[in-house]
Amino acid sequence: MSNFVVSARKYRPITFEDVVGQEHVTNTLKNALRSDHLAHAFLFCGPRGVGKTTCARILAKVINCQNPGTDLEPCNTCSSCTSFNDNASFNITELDAASNNSVEHIRALIEQVRFQPQQGKYKVFIIDEVHMLSQQAFNAFLKTLEEPPSYAIFILATTEKHKIIPTILSRCQIFDFKRIQAPSMVRHLQGISAKENIVADEEALHVIAQKADGALRDALSIFDRIVAYSGQHVKYEDVILNLNVLDYDFYFKIVDALLVEDMSQVMLIFDEILNKGFESDIFINGLAEHLRNLLMCKDAQTINLLELTDSLKERYRTQAHISPSSFLLTAMNLCNDCDINFRMARNKRLHVEMALIKMTYINRAVEIAAHAAEKKNPEPDVKIAQSVNIPVSSEKNNGSSAPSESNGIQPEQGAGAVPTKSIGNNAPAHLVSTPRIGRLDDLMAEVHAESAQSASKPVRNIDQENVQQAWIEYISSVEQETTRNILRDIPLIWKDPVLTAKVTSNLVESTLRQERNLMEHLRQVFGRTDLILQIDLEKTPSSDKPKPIRPLNNKERLLAMYEKNPQVKELAEKLGLRFDGD
Repeated sequence: MSNFVVSARKYRPITFEDVVGQEHVTNTLKNALRSDHLAHAFLFCGPRGVGKTTCARILAKVINCQNPGTDLEPCNTCSSCTSFNDNASFNITELDAASNNSVEHIRALIEQVRFQPQQGKYKVFIIDEVHMLSQQAFNAFLKTLEEPPSYAIFILATTEKHKIIPTILSRCQIFDFKRIQAPSMVRHLQGISAKENIVADEEALHVIAQKADGALRDALSIFDRIVAYSGQHVKYEDVILNLNVLDYDFYFKIVDALLVEDMSQVMLIFDEILNKGFESDIFINGLAEHLRNLLMCKDAQTINLLELTDSLKERYRTQAHISPSSFLLTAMNLCNDCDINFRMARNKRLHVEMALIKMTYINRAVEIAAHAAEKKNPEPDVKIAQSVNIPVSSEKNNGSSAPSESNGIQPEQGAGAVPTKSIGNNAPAHLVSTPRIGRLDDLMAEVHAESAQSASKPVRNIDQENVQQAWIEYISSVEQETTRNILRDIPLIWKDPVLTAKVTSNLVESTLRQERNLMEHLRQVFGRTDLILQIDLEKTPSSDKPKPIRPLNNKERLLAMYEKNPQVKELAEKLGLRFDGD
């Protein structure tokens, strides 16, 4: 039979110094030991595989150690430490509450508390998975936990703190263990690889750490499985193959194809991913995370949020430099919508492909929107550039806003500029290079300039005929025929500065309120910013018709007779008459 021991047991920490990623807990326990302020009951809570039971065992060993070091670590050479390492210590009792959760087991534990330690100062009771105890077991444990003997110390460990009753929580000193960060796990795996004479790629260890999701025990189990497959050399390709992880390279390729609007290449890459056995939802979630990482690389301060190797960070930084922020945000939104509606889609593949096709033409949609905005409000880049003293070419003869080559002025590719390659060669200059406005004074100067410009516009004479004509001009620009027909039939009443629209139904009122550009059009036509639209809902004549009167039954007729002539009611009471029947 093989003598192989899994790494999670073989390299289990035996001192506080060996514990990975829980310095806030180990330092607190050391300071408590140093100042002799050790509590009688502890509760270690946190996710699985982060060192709760390990810290409990180290604490139990160090408080009975006969020769603790100056750093308050167990010596591992005295009789108390060696007996604990050999699982032969009578002073340390460990109970698994998952299988010993009844009140009888807790009563048996309380009986052991009565006996003083045979060797050492303290008797330590470690109860793992304490949330599995029954309600009766918790109640039986309360008195002993509140007032234990001076030599008894209880250490409780759980992954589900919310299941423990408040009376137990109030009697314990609580320590919250956190998930272990990927860099800490990678360093620990590198140390184990060196001890085992295993060559491991750093990117492979990063994938293992990310797959472990903060649990070091899971990372060690994955590491053992990969070593069993690949031997003494752990490669990145072997890790992604065994863990069914999609390679980063696919995401980089698909983003490159999206940026150049190569839809056929996007579809081929997606087909290759499906042929490798990956599900569509896993791919779309991975693509969203990849886009998020690219967005984080846009700023030097947020690039540290990526838990990746330096070489992979550099690759992300390079692709982020050519990816406009508008593309990344829009693509992330499409990925999110695709993921939300994925369960409801019958054709999963077509659902994801439609999202990818939309992502392919994001840059073109941005360019079309920019041209439409330029036609509606020409030369916005000139005003912004002048407010921050950025030289801008005045050439507008051929509709191009690019700077002149003869004066040697080129758009500045700063932190606030969108790369020219990502938008297109024919894009407006204010999209190719949009300078940032860094001061409040510049913004206020721009506002005052726009106000002065609007005030200088000539004001047209407004009367009922001119208002009706401007109204018809706006209606002709509306695309939907149904909306045009509804707006055309609305009567208008002009009383300076209020334009009253008489509507006869809720449908007409709702349609009119949705035309948000209507008042902007009228204000621009007449040069008046104080125009107000008032909507009056009038009731139709049909709603004023009297409702038909329902015929009365016999009882209602009698009551009406009583109300009209009370003497009839008095006569009926005197004669003892009562109503019988309908």
